[in-house]
Amino acid sequence: VGKLASQETKVDIIVTPFVTIMTGFLTASLIGPIIQTGMTGFGEIIMWATELRPILMGIVVATLMGLALTAPISSAAIAFMLGLEGIAAGAATVGCAAQMIGFAVSSFRENRWAGLLSIGIGTSMLQVPNIIKNPLILVPPTVAGIILAPFATVIFGMTNNPAGAGMGTSGLVGQIMTFTDMGFSANVAWSVFLLHFLGPAIISLLLSEWFRKKGWIRFGDMKIEQS
Repeated sequence: VGKLASQETKVDIIVTPFVTIMTGFLTASLIGPIIQTGMTGFGEIIMWATELRPILMGIVVATLMGLALTAPISSAAIAFMLGLEGIAAGAATVGCAAQMIGFAVSSFRENRWAGLLSIGIGTSMLQVPNIIKNPLILVPPTVAGIILAPFATVIFGMTNNPAGAGMGTSGLVGQIMTFTDMGFSANVAWSVFLLHFLGPAIISLLLSEWFRKKGWIRFGDMKIEQS
């Protein structure tokens, strides 16, 4: 629409952005509420299914949200749109944390401490170019999330809110929101340490080292560009 209005008037510099902004505003006003209702309803189904089948759905939610976090899309936005809460949000946090901590630890020999911090508490999205070159590097952190998700939903009863569900360990938001939702106690702190940090680190490291021995992952496959 903005292109249609472009260069049609003498005050094009004003008309074109105005028309574009108004078109976006009207589209959001008319279609936005419908999309929001649909996404919220879908999120409620996910949370209901997770409570009904915590093992299976916990694995599904953790895997999909973890992959979304690593992919060049916003897992945090997805969590907000779906309104993830309760154990579904807890499983999502575990899946996202597994991607970040998993990649950070698995790639330590290539990226050292700078990479450990930039991936571990920054974003695993830094590995996207490497995933395109060798998709197998995505397997260890994903498997870590799959293994740990049932522990989060069934054994530890981990919960979270929409603000933390899609953040993983990015800025430690996922952990802060976990404490906000569950309260701070020794048991919760131990659960967070085990499922968000230690578990993903051990599982991803063991599996990635096995992949390296098999020749499926080679030195440099997880090297990130650092300025």
